[in-house]
Amino acid sequence: MEIPILNGVYVDANPRFRTLYPTNMVPVPMQSGISNAYLRPSEGIVGETFGTGVDRGGINWNDVCYRVSGSKLIIQPDSGPVTILGDVGGSTFDQHVTFNYSFDRLGIASNGNLFYWDGTTLTQVTDPDLGTVVDMVWVDGYFMTTDGEFLVVTELNDPFAVNPLKYGSSEIDPDPVVALLKLRNEVYALNRYTIEVFDNVGGDLFPFQRIEGAQITKGTVGVHACCVFNESLAFVGSGRNESPSIYLAGSAQSVKISTQEIDTLLLNYTEAELSVTLVETRTDKAHEYLYIHLPDRTIVYDAATSRAMQAPVWFILTSQFLNVGTYSQYLGRSFVWCYDRWLVANPQTPALGSFSDATSEHWGIGNWWEFSTAIIYNGGRGAIFHELELVGLTGRPSGLLPTIPWTVQTSWSYDGIEWTPALNASTGLAGNYQQRICWRRLGKMRNWRLQRFRGFSYANVPFVRLEAQIEQLAY
Repeated sequence: MEIPILNGVYVDANPRFRTLYPTNMVPVPMQSGISNAYLRPSEGIVGETFGTGVDRGGINWNDVCYRVSGSKLIIQPDSGPVTILGDVGGSTFDQHVTFNYSFDRLGIASNGNLFYWDGTTLTQVTDPDLGTVVDMVWVDGYFMTTDGEFLVVTELNDPFAVNPLKYGSSEIDPDPVVALLKLRNEVYALNRYTIEVFDNVGGDLFPFQRIEGAQITKGTVGVHACCVFNESLAFVGSGRNESPSIYLAGSAQSVKISTQEIDTLLLNYTEAELSVTLVETRTDKAHEYLYIHLPDRTIVYDAATSRAMQAPVWFILTSQFLNVGTYSQYLGRSFVWCYDRWLVANPQTPALGSFSDATSEHWGIGNWWEFSTAIIYNGGRGAIFHELELVGLTGRPSGLLPTIPWTVQTSWSYDGIEWTPALNASTGLAGNYQQRICWRRLGKMRNWRLQRFRGFSYANVPFVRLEAQIEQLAY
């Protein structure tokens, strides 16, 4: 019999059943003849060069990758060392910058200020009427910023000038303006508990007018806890007097995409911790990923796979090798498609690199992975487990240690809390493509049972099916 492996179940201390999403394994829908989907190792990150500090954001402008590294605006080249263009202030990864560009200049909102790069010179906007820049967007020839209270636009004929008579506001609800995004050439002011939409109508004063009836009664927790995703707004946030969730919003309505498990996970973080969450998107190889970078892990929603599987598909990314079963910050963010590859930055060091399918290591260091089954239940009659086999593509180890015979560990639980000691099965050495990953004589169950699988990224094995030989008991 086949046992599903795309999502598992575990039990917490409350007690309640919880969903266990795969860690460092990516669900892929595909009719292979063996199953209709499989789990592949998550992409690795390969180092290429170094910036001048911790990365704080990047963008592709005119086919060149620009980043803010530490306090410096830099160019990350196709190869070789970076080029320093100037200083924009700030330094730490949680002080993420906002990039946006017009026809002839790149705008950078950093450390409460607005800067322009015109291809040769980095210049700060010093007009005192600009105020503190919390976020920024370019629309219809204007650079629009917010200080958390007002919407401020630069002059059409002089992007360095601001007229205080042309201030606007988002005032349906007294909550502060947190972020600005542009979608279909309309400006979305994302407040803490509401979202308002503005359209350019011209005029002598503030040129944007609120679109009545387009208000959304949800808001975002942080400046960078939102992004444009699949022709909608994706954000971590909530309505007033609600716990945080993850939403897609547009056309005057919002749809929750987070599951009960994701909502429960978000409750482990304070509002202050969630406020520095970075949300970004990446469309690659028929996948539509939405990354939610949390302090100790990254949770990823795949919209394309969710449509194919007709159920929400989530998985977890973490950069942790030594302590199996624990989570650490995922060491990849600020994704930029440039030079025909996905460029990636490290949030803890100046390292800059790119995604790679040839390995699953992050910056040369391996990671543990995990997935599990749903509850195996035989109507309360019990069963004997004669054999389990993970069907996968073996013999393809990667990374720095390809000659070590890596293994897959399995253990099981009858209550979801206590687990048996792990049993190992070899994934085979390089070139051993016929290696079968099997366990035999795995005990029995009286009522129900969970099966868990763990290993290390160096083995580099995608898994397509879990096959079980189980003998039903009569009692």
